[in-house]
Amino acid sequence: MANFAYLRVSTNKQDTENQKLSVLDYCNRHHLVPVKYIEDTSSGKLHWQNRPIGNILEKANSDDHIIVAEVSRLGRSTLQVLEILEHAATKKVSVHIAKSNMVMDGSMQSTITATILGLAAQIEREFISTRTKEALSQRKAKGIKLGRPKGQASTLKLDTEKDHIISYLKKGVSKRSIARIIECSPATLYAWLKRRNING
Repeated sequence: MANFAYLRVSTNKQDTENQKLSVLDYCNRHHLVPVKYIEDTSSGKLHWQNRPIGNILEKANSDDHIIVAEVSRLGRSTLQVLEILEHAATKKVSVHIAKSNMVMDGSMQSTITATILGLAAQIEREFISTRTKEALSQRKAKGIKLGRPKGQASTLKLDTEKDHIISYLKKGVSKRSIARIIECSPATLYAWLKRRNING
């Protein structure tokens, strides 16, 4: 029996860490160990069979487990999610949804639940896309220039953490550890230190 933790990675590194924490907590509570993490950095436009989830299902054996943080991580649409679950059920591979604390094992009830969850996730994505397009159209109609203003910003995101960062540096805490503590990427911290002329 093998346990595969499938993480579909977005551009937000923090989101990836949240997925890992949810999956790890679920696996520990349900004794699904050891677990192999597989990150998917490919384009969501690719068919699921050409993405890592397709490779997992191709290699998975009967009674193996696939664990995801949310059902929406499986695919970009309800149809994709259902195709993946159908393929998993055919191979007798269980799909676990960590945050919903559910197991999709091919039964009618789990299929109905997956359909509802997948549809809800797709609708939410469409709402977000629509709201974004409407907001941009309104700004354009008002003559407001879109995009980031030219030049460097006078205030930076990490300015609010300045005292904490300096304190950690004085105590000899590594920059990578500081980045984890203040929940940002190491690259963001390095760039901020350089802009503010702060030496570690």
